[in-house]
Amino acid sequence: MSNLAALREQFEQFKLQGLSLNMERGQPADANFDLSLPILSAVDESNYQTDNNVDIRNYPGGVLGLKEAREVFCQQLRVDKDEIIIGNNSSLDFMARILSWALLRGVINSDAPWVGQSPKLIVTVPGYDRHFTLAKALGFEILSVGIDHNGPDMDAIEKLAANDPSVKGIYFVPTYSNPTGDSVSQAVADRLVSFKAAAADFTIFADDAYAVHHLDDNPPEFPNLLETAKNHGTQDRVLLFGSTSKVTFASGGLALAGMSLANIDYWSAALNSQTIGPNKAEQWRHVLFLRKYPDGLTGLMRDHAKILKPKFDCVQRVLNEDLGNLNLATWTNPLGGYFVSLDTRLPIADRVVSLAREAGLALTPTGATFPDGIDPKNCNIRLAPTRPPLEEVEQAMALVTCCIKLASAEYEAAQS
Repeated sequence: MSNLAALREQFEQFKLQGLSLNMERGQPADANFDLSLPILSAVDESNYQTDNNVDIRNYPGGVLGLKEAREVFCQQLRVDKDEIIIGNNSSLDFMARILSWALLRGVINSDAPWVGQSPKLIVTVPGYDRHFTLAKALGFEILSVGIDHNGPDMDAIEKLAANDPSVKGIYFVPTYSNPTGDSVSQAVADRLVSFKAAAADFTIFADDAYAVHHLDDNPPEFPNLLETAKNHGTQDRVLLFGSTSKVTFASGGLALAGMSLANIDYWSAALNSQTIGPNKAEQWRHVLFLRKYPDGLTGLMRDHAKILKPKFDCVQRVLNEDLGNLNLATWTNPLGGYFVSLDTRLPIADRVVSLAREAGLALTPTGATFPDGIDPKNCNIRLAPTRPPLEEVEQAMALVTCCIKLASAEYEAAQS
């Protein structure tokens, strides 16, 4: 039996198992959600008034969020308690508000609204599909640059932004990037906050969604973008975002935005025109829950890692065992975040995803990690092992490697 025939037989055996597996989206597992179940009863009729005498049932409280919540979650974005705004649930909604306001009114250093300037945003690829979707929906032109273990390609960024005032910023994930797991190095952080952009209001929109999502107890110390910018006198250039979507509950949590004090004044005024204030009940519930959790936010994220790390270890083990010596693919080995990024050597990613689906495994659609859903090399596959139980991750990865080997053999046969 030829190698191709043997691989097809192996694939048919997977199909006969009647699998129903899903590694398409980076969602927490039920075990991760269970860690936060006490949050549901953290507030009751006896404790609806905060330490600072804010009644969470009423309007007052301010657009910046509860003082107690700002004191807790400033550590997630590594900013001062006076440098954070707490909003509702989705950081994507927070980013949409700020990007929309930038189009209509500009940012803190703008001399005119962006909407009439044919604005462009730089994104990293492979990257986060919702960044691309949001930016394009608002009318931004998207410019792509690469990303590696040091972070975004600064040579490409400087080439794009140094002479074009319509390039208004960069929109990316600085820590454990989606999907590669790469993080910004200090050298890149220094260049990013200090290079001379043609647009005086060039802004870093840093979606630090995975800033506390480490897989190890002793993670490396990553650059603090806002602190780095302060050292260069460019602190108004940096806007940090995050949320508790993968900390407590994805459906009901808090959005976070960290920034300079001048930006706090600017953006709080903008938000004040749109809302009386965020959901204080949800903020107070998070505060009381984390006060009782052993070691607070740090302890909660450590317990998350205990659930997630075996799944990521499984992905690495199966990939190394099945593909390690075959020169069919390369992949990242992140220290945190929610994804592993795999690149096939041949242009077969769409075929791999199609084969996997045929055998009962849903993977992220080919091209989702690129603007317009088009991967120019047809090689990137985003693996999301966080949601399924460990035994399903094992099954899924065995099928993934089978599909890669089969699709590679098919491609080679077609070329001969």
